[in-house]
Formats: sequence, C-alpha cells, structure tokens
Amino acid sequence: MADKDFPGWHGTTIIGVKKDGKVVIAGDGQVSLGQTVIKGSARKVRRLSPGGFDVVAGFAGSTADAFTLLERLEAKLEATPGQLARASVELAKDWRTDKYLQKLEAMLIVSDGRDIFVITGAGDVLEPEHDVTAIGSGGNYALAAARALMDSDLDAEAIARKAMTIAADICVYTNGNLTVETIHA
Repeated sequence: MADKDFPGWHGTTIIGVKKDGKVVIAGDGQVSLGQTVIKGSARKVRRLSPGGFDVVAGFAGSTADAFTLLERLEAKLEATPGQLARASVELAKDWRTDKYLQKLEAMLIVSDGRDIFVITGAGDVLEPEHDVTAIGSGGNYALAAARALMDSDLDAEAIARKAMTIAADICVYTNGNLTVETIHA
C-alpha cells in the first residue's frame, strides 16, 4: 500500500488559555486511524519538570514524533532553566534545520504559567495575541469558542473545558475525554 493510500493518523484538539495569572492546557483523548477511533483515552497533555522548573505541554500530531520533541524540549529547558522562550526557540531552530527532526509531524503548545507558545516544525514560536491558542483538527473550533468566552466571568479552566466541549461536538476527530493541566505564573 502506498503512503498516499494509507489513511494515516488524524486529528486531535489542544487548547491553551491564559487568564488571571494561570494557564490551562487541555486536550482530548481521541486517536483516529482514518475513519476508525483507535483509542479514546490518550493523554496528549503532559507536565514536564526538568530541573524542578514546571512546564505544561500539549501536542497534536504523531505521538512518537511529539514524544521526541518533548524530550528535546526537556533537554533545552535543562540547559536554560527558567527560560521557556529561549528553550522553545532553540527547539524550533533544531526542528527546522535537523534532517531527522524535519520529518517529525506534530505541533506543541507549551507554557510555564507566565508565557504560552505554539511551536511548529516550520521554525515558528508563536505567542497568542489574545491569551488563547489551539492546535489540531478541532483547534479552530476551540479557539473561536474560547475567544468568545474570554470576556466572561469564567476562569481559564472553565473556558478551556467549554471550548473543548464545543470542538468535540463539531470535530469528528475530537472527543470529550479531556486531560487538563493548570500552571500558575
């Protein structure tokens, strides 16, 4: 079977919301292969603690590729403790220039409670303008919902959960089985 004929792993939704001194990163648990749900309880949001410095990361894309990137991010954070922006830029540079890493298919949302970034294989380290960002197949739905809720009285976790519920209702590659991690500034 040719690669173009293989249905491939598809979809997920990860959201990051920063409000009132805390950041919440939430992700669904669905793993799909083509039109089949393979697993409904995957953990795509993780807490990293290199050198006692807490970072929360969520990933969309290939799980093995994301784990490779998370390991690289941990190494960068150990080399530059407390400097998430610098570690993220260093990871993005490596990802863009290293022939092995260039083949990795994933995206990351990372936060230390102060900053929140999206890291891509194109060499991007993006900081959201409106304190909310999302990635994955349902990312645009979750992003729109969260942006609409940011001026409400809801806290960061409630906004993330509600936005993920909306995304799961619209995106067939996203479910309501959430992993939610909170980190304070």
